[in-house]
Amino acid sequence: MSDLSVSADLLAPAPTAPGAASARMRETAESFEASFLAQMLKPMFEGLSTDGPFGGGEAEGTWRSFMIDAMSRQAVKAGGIGLADTVVAEMVRMQAQQTQAPAGAAE
Repeated sequence: MSDLSVSADLLAPAPTAPGAASARMRETAESFEASFLAQMLKPMFEGLSTDGPFGGGEAEGTWRSFMIDAMSRQAVKAGGIGLADTVVAEMVRMQAQQTQAPAGAAE
């Protein structure tokens, strides 16, 4: 067995409890919603000048994307726009379809 070979059981997905899978789905959906919100917020800040008495100059422009990401994550944490709920519902529906047997398989 070489150093580069990998056991098949290491590649198999780890078994998760239904609650853990649901928590991962919620986390993924909230991450998607935060990413969506960041993309929607980005144009609001593109034309802003960073000079002036309280401007941050080039550093403000450089760190602006981090601020937008933090704002979007905070918005999701505060309830968001409901996109995460829709995404989770769709993920649950898709997962249920995968676990159902095909209609003709029972015959």
